[in-house]
Amino acid sequence: MAKECQSSAPAGAVYGLGLIGAAIYYISAATTFGMGLLGFLKAVVWPVFLVMEALKSLGA
Repeated sequence: MAKECQSSAPAGAVYGLGLIGAAIYYISAATTFGMGLLGFLKAVVWPVFLVMEALKSLGA
């Protein structure tokens, strides 16, 4: 019986570090609690913005 092994741990680590860094950046720049909450939500979805800008620059 063959086992399939998926190695996605490095990608998870990069996403996790990016999430922490983005959260620190956005929350430290916030002036109100609401802006801090919005900053945290932006930190969760930062890869979406990254991919959108990458596709724009590639002309897709």
